[in-house]
Amino acid sequence: MGLEEMVAPVTDAGRDGLRAILAAPGDAVIALDFDGTLAPIVADPALARAHPGVVGALRGLGTAVGAVVVVTGRPAGLAAEYGGFDGVPGLVVLGHYGAERWEGGVVTAPEVHPGVAGARAALPELLERVAAPEGTWVEDKGRSVAVHTRRTGAPEETLALLRAPVGELAAEYGLVVEPGRLVLELRPPGVDKGAALTGFLRERGARSVLFAGDDLGDVAAFAAVEELRGQGVAGLLVCAGAVGDAPVRELADRADVVVDGPEGVVELLGALGEAVRGR
Repeated sequence: MGLEEMVAPVTDAGRDGLRAILAAPGDAVIALDFDGTLAPIVADPALARAHPGVVGALRGLGTAVGAVVVVTGRPAGLAAEYGGFDGVPGLVVLGHYGAERWEGGVVTAPEVHPGVAGARAALPELLERVAAPEGTWVEDKGRSVAVHTRRTGAPEETLALLRAPVGELAAEYGLVVEPGRLVLELRPPGVDKGAALTGFLRERGARSVLFAGDDLGDVAAFAAVEELRGQGVAGLLVCAGAVGDAPVRELADRADVVVDGPEGVVELLGALGEAVRGR
């Protein structure tokens, strides 16, 4: 399938974004979420791995565009490991919503917010107090902690049960809650994918950007691209997920292009790579 058949933006802004990337790929940044976009969603986050076609597609793009960056809530080094990104020259990973940076195999990061340790210690008692059902579990991400409900008998109901008490706990320790697919993540304020992406684009002097994401944590990046369009940066927004899937509905409604999960993203990146290398 060629690029024209695969990428048919439904908005004028999206069409402008695609044209800008194709006209001057050296001025473009390709920015991507990890889980659900490059890697299929799995019950255990430790088992997530990038789609087999990701590394090849990114290698093809990396030599033709200004930069390729992965923007994720995961620790930067872990996302690089799970993605196999050592094999992609020049690729940058902004982890923990931009609080960490992996580049050339090296991770740089500021000190961990002190509230994370307090929230981590308090969560077990909170889950017991609200009678969180069996299967609820806490993932320690180092710079944040996440409460997952995917393994429970009623994931959505459990998420609703926990939303208010987890929010109160986060506020007590100076943190904010980032909702996602059957997960509530407690992390430092002022750190999100929108800020991380905007900072990276300014650092690289980008004149166009493609951002692909699949979850509520990617809304901030969508909003950043929409704002940057008004500042002269052309943008193409891609939603990686079925339109009827509740967690991605907001992204799908705002996207210029919707593809079918990581497989669709790989196909799109492959076609884009062929197009920009041929120019």
